[in-house]
Amino acid sequence: MNYAELVQRVGWGEEFQFYYKDEEYWISLNKEGYYLTRGKDSYTQSFATTEELFREGRIDGKSIYDIWELIEI
Repeated sequence: MNYAELVQRVGWGEEFQFYYKDEEYWISLNKEGYYLTRGKDSYTQSFATTEELFREGRIDGKSIYDIWELIEI
């Protein structure tokens, strides 16, 4: 899967688990919005839209796009 496909599929309502630097993360959603959650401590960032999640969501201070090549799905 490439980055554009991930963005598209999240926009369709799919949820994803992935790993970055051997740490688990989740992209999830419910009626309230979209979430980027770190598994080890359940630290969660919340967003109103998929666009906001991919624009504003941060892992180690970087966007998902910036670290895409290091992410394992």
